[in-house]
Amino acid sequence: MRKHWLLFSQAVTIALALLFIVTTLKPELLPTAARNGVVTLYESAPAPGDAKSTGLSLNSAAQKAMPSVVNIFTRTEVKVPESPFKDDPRFKFFFDEQGDAEPQSSSSLGSGVIVSQDGYILTNQHVVEAADQIEVALSDGRKASAHVIGSDPETDLAVIKVDLPGKLAAITFAHADQARIGDIVLAIGNPFGVGETVTMGIVSALKRDHLGLNTFENFIQTDAAINPGNSGGALVDTNGNLIGINSAIYSPNGGSLGIGFAIPVSTAKKTMEQIIQHGSVTRGWIGAGVQELTPELAASFKLSETKGLLITEVVKNSPAEKSGIRAGDILVSIDAKPISDWSTMLETIANTAPGKIIAVDVTRDGTRQSLQIKVGKRPQANR
Repeated sequence: MRKHWLLFSQAVTIALALLFIVTTLKPELLPTAARNGVVTLYESAPAPGDAKSTGLSLNSAAQKAMPSVVNIFTRTEVKVPESPFKDDPRFKFFFDEQGDAEPQSSSSLGSGVIVSQDGYILTNQHVVEAADQIEVALSDGRKASAHVIGSDPETDLAVIKVDLPGKLAAITFAHADQARIGDIVLAIGNPFGVGETVTMGIVSALKRDHLGLNTFENFIQTDAAINPGNSGGALVDTNGNLIGINSAIYSPNGGSLGIGFAIPVSTAKKTMEQIIQHGSVTRGWIGAGVQELTPELAASFKLSETKGLLITEVVKNSPAEKSGIRAGDILVSIDAKPISDWSTMLETIANTAPGKIIAVDVTRDGTRQSLQIKVGKRPQANR
């Protein structure tokens, strides 16, 4: 037995000696797990045409959308009032030989999105409002003068057009209302005039309204950096498809604080199509002012719930007055569709073609009544 243990000890000693020699002089002969914790790393072969790509990148989305986003430069001539002292020799220094003050002008900048290959560009109405000259700079370096096709102050959207040879790179529209909270988005525009810029963020909220920016509000809120000059630019998804038109920021000092608002593509598309076809937007109107019901108002009208809208005023000779609607009525539904908030009522009426007759249910003195209203044309509004 002692002889066997002696042979075993000698074998182990020889094996350990050999292992020490190999580990010291030829470590590459050992398996990876035995190399004293040393691990060899291997880089994966780069994909064809993507040798510089590392990790997550939104380059493909940016490259798809950027050629469709343009910079817009506007100039407005400012009329200087005639000075009562223009004929006074002491003030002659400030006027030319004809006695007129030198013309002045103001300039501004913004962004726009090419929506068709023949040169139609969608932007904000406030970007081109009252502009005497509009110049568009494309991402490929070309510049051209543009003219306004039409605008809609109530959604702050406008369509302008440039005439350039060849087909322009038109943006691809995402499906209406495809955006979801938490989706990654890119904002593309020309902030502060530094040139075309891409910023990234997420969709922070949807259907933001009651902001006092436009009559019709249904904003996408995003934390992607949007600064002055981004107005009218594109908000795109990770596929480079348009989901909104950057319109406004919340900021006390003019810089981005991570609260930006974009007009959703559903609103932009409908408005754009009407402007291109007719030069303006036509909406339905009944001529009634409303207020959302609060628990206190519902209690004063002896209502058991706060569903519906209180009619606060009725415009004289309006479709609402002609149908028999009175101030103090509670609007319950339109064409059997329940109405519980002001924005739903406004959108429902606005999307109804003028001349169409709709059924309106109201509650008056505790009694439910159904009235017929012939929808009129909404008066044009100034921004």
